[in-house]
Amino acid sequence: MHDEPHDHFVRAGAFCVEERNAVYRAIHTRRDVRDQFLSDPLPDALITRLLEAAHAAPSVGFMQPWNFLVVRDARMREAVWHAFSRANDEAAEMFSGSQRDSYMQLKLEGIRKAPVGICITCDPTRGGPVVLGRTHNPRMDSYSTVCAVQNLWLAARAEGVGVGWVSIFRDADLRAIFGIPEHVEIIGWFCLGYVDKLYDQPELALKGWRQRLPLEDLVFEERWPDGDG
Repeated sequence: MHDEPHDHFVRAGAFCVEERNAVYRAIHTRRDVRDQFLSDPLPDALITRLLEAAHAAPSVGFMQPWNFLVVRDARMREAVWHAFSRANDEAAEMFSGSQRDSYMQLKLEGIRKAPVGICITCDPTRGGPVVLGRTHNPRMDSYSTVCAVQNLWLAARAEGVGVGWVSIFRDADLRAIFGIPEHVEIIGWFCLGYVDKLYDQPELALKGWRQRLPLEDLVFEERWPDGDG
């Protein structure tokens, strides 16, 4: 690891200390909200700011493959909840013993409680058949879309808005509900709403599901270490 550069080094566009600390605070206090949503509506101007932040994400070949399907209608969100509920019952059966019990105790009610849902998708055809930077890794469009997700999430944290990522559903169910074309990849359903509190740690860590891995175990220098699978 390298030491902090000296003050006389040029740092293009570096933030002042207060601004930099705010960025790191958003990163380290971002949470995946599952149940703590309030019913208060989100102002349209706020949703627009969040979507503008998402749309400012980097993308391979500048293809900008994302779309944001914003859903406020309670009936549509209820349909998504039913799709999730069916898949969630299937997911529970994949765990066993105490882990299944722990899974079933997790409250995953954000789809119905949050006033806004956003289905974020990736269109792999947007940049044409050959995309700069995607020639040897066709998944780069999906990775780009996930950058948009992270932008939205961090902007939401700064705005005091909770976000929950729902990935437990059958792809075909969401396609049927919203008429999403077959060639478009569904990245996830995201619940957005105000919350009265955020956990000071990730919820799954607090509830004993998993703990954060030590960073030093995940950083290698120069080569993959011998003997690690």
